[in-house]
Amino acid sequence: MIRKLQHLFALSEKGAKDFVKAVIWCFLCNISLMLPIGVVMATIRYLLDTLEEGGNAGEKLWIYTGGAILMLAVLFLLHYFQYAALYLSVYKESANRRISLAETLRKLPLSFFGNRDLSDLTSTMISDCSDLDQMFSHYIPQLFASIFSTLFIGICMVCIDWRMALAALWVLPVALLLTIGSKKLQDIYGTKSILARRAVTDNIQECLETIRDIKACNRQEVYLQGVDGRLEYAEKCAIQSELATGVFVSSAQVFLHIGLATTVLAGAGLLVRGELSFLYFLGFLFAAARLYDPLGMVLQNIAATFSAKLKINRMRAILEQPIQTGSDECNPKNFDIVFDHVKFAYRENEGVLEDVSFTAKQGQVTALVGPSGGGKSTACKLAARFWDIQGGKITLGGLDISTIDPETLLRHYSFVFQDVVLFRDTIMENIRLGRRNATDEEVYAASRAARCDEFIRELPEGYQTMVGENGSTLSGGERQRISIARALLKDAPIILLDEATASLDVENETAVQEAISYLVKNKTVLIIAHRMRTVTGADKIVVLSDGKVAEQGTPKELQQKNGVYARMVKLQTESQNWVLE
Repeated sequence: MIRKLQHLFALSEKGAKDFVKAVIWCFLCNISLMLPIGVVMATIRYLLDTLEEGGNAGEKLWIYTGGAILMLAVLFLLHYFQYAALYLSVYKESANRRISLAETLRKLPLSFFGNRDLSDLTSTMISDCSDLDQMFSHYIPQLFASIFSTLFIGICMVCIDWRMALAALWVLPVALLLTIGSKKLQDIYGTKSILARRAVTDNIQECLETIRDIKACNRQEVYLQGVDGRLEYAEKCAIQSELATGVFVSSAQVFLHIGLATTVLAGAGLLVRGELSFLYFLGFLFAAARLYDPLGMVLQNIAATFSAKLKINRMRAILEQPIQTGSDECNPKNFDIVFDHVKFAYRENEGVLEDVSFTAKQGQVTALVGPSGGGKSTACKLAARFWDIQGGKITLGGLDISTIDPETLLRHYSFVFQDVVLFRDTIMENIRLGRRNATDEEVYAASRAARCDEFIRELPEGYQTMVGENGSTLSGGERQRISIARALLKDAPIILLDEATASLDVENETAVQEAISYLVKNKTVLIIAHRMRTVTGADKIVVLSDGKVAEQGTPKELQQKNGVYARMVKLQTESQNWVLE
């Protein structure tokens, strides 16, 4: 049962066990609400019997008063334990759920993120988790508890008088059918509402990210009209979703109250014929009135469960994704990277690399060049197992990288890509990200090698300056140099460079290239280049075109072949002579 609950509600093992405990306590609390009826009936019977016998009604009344006080104490304790088992456990499971999602996302290949919308993932991590917190603390355990307590009370009523029980309970299956019958409609409109809200989130995020381009093209009014249209559509979908739920649930709840009328009519008839005592008639009225409250909650919670199921399915779609696994040990005999007939595609039937084979040797600089879209960046990222290949093999020092845990593998890599990522932290900590235990002096040394020490010390707080979100307070060249300093500090045996000097001026580009040339000694260097002059000193050049290796060799050998590389060099040389007329 625990495993079924785990799968059904995307819970951890402890969360499933806590869920069962919460249902039990909610059940006991529902049953305990019948205690006042028992106390009232016992008191009335005592008073009636005493009056008939002509005795003193107050003589033993203190016993029933004590019973009422004891009942209140029991109710208090049961609700206290219910609160602890329900709310506190839910919040603990909420923390576990978020950690589980984060751990799963951490181990997923980057291909997953390439196929999923960022705002959708954010919505699942934040909005869906928050909604499930409320549903598991207010709805779902109470749903199961209400079902069980209703069955239990119903059986007790049948045992006392099946006719009165039938009069009170006949409305239950009809109300349940009304609610359950609306599930398909609720799923349709619920999904539609979720997608509409996600479209609004996407649109707003896009607006914030592209605000400069929107203003530069004077498209603010047109763009905001589109945002307004999506907001109106999302509002319409939300109303439809609430209406689809509300009409059926409200109708079912209203229908329940007909049961109270039939209970009164049936009881009155039995009472007149002398087949039911007044005390039992009164007890059934009290019980029926109390019974319909949890029944109404059941109906309301069934609708909430339908809604929760949509969010759980979205969350489970992440948790059940195949994660990247492998050995925690990586001891290659050297740091040669070998591509052996590698095949890769981001999407099925859309090949990016086809039968790619080359070797990037330790102690050499291997440059990947070629036309845009040829697969250079893809090959570089595959070398670090950012994605898993569909065919062939990539080895590091003879070890198949697909058998090594990605985090273990990445300890041997340093990266400098075109899209620099900086965190909202100090410059010191952004550089120290390359090696968390690095001393301040080591950070300074890496900064000097990357030629960014000078501009950092000119900032208001030097190395303690906050760089803003993704380095928004720095220029593109400054962000690039900090990224290079981070890679230099890590001092890994493999360096992957994607146009590392693209954002630098001529003076800094020369200085950084000198620093990199000094650092890469005896290391495996894989560099992506679009400017041919930056790879003239490379030991080996691999030309990728249309996802295949068009040619490979030293720069001199490829120039002599007069192939793709030679033509690219010629075109770039001609473009350098272009002037504005």
